[in-house]
Amino acid sequence: MTSGAHSSEYILVVEDDRDVRETLCEALILEGYSVVCVENGRAALGHLLANVPPCIILLDLMMPVMDGWTFRSEMLKFPALASVPVVVMTAASAARAAAAAAKAILYKPLDMGTVVGTVQEYCPHGAA
Repeated sequence: MTSGAHSSEYILVVEDDRDVRETLCEALILEGYSVVCVENGRAALGHLLANVPPCIILLDLMMPVMDGWTFRSEMLKFPALASVPVVVMTAASAARAAAAAAKAILYKPLDMGTVVGTVQEYCPHGAA
């Protein structure tokens, strides 16, 4: 599910659980944001290397193919991507989540009001 990605005024959602990913993306689109949704860290890294960076990345940590920690490690190798704010979404412990060096940690099950509020801190122009 994609709703535009031609400027930095979009959100990249990286979540392997299809239901969670679709719910997040639909909710953010309803809030007026452009959203790109991918299923793992490898797909996210590929997207980032081929497009302008988003205003924020919502990142699940525990995923197949490339998990969130590996994605963050790879992402930080690219200076143009290192400054993109990342918000982790996880059921992992606080210590494990902190290892992702994110701006914020949202614990699952997610509260959509909290997700939207966090996104608005980094992408204030998206909401209607």
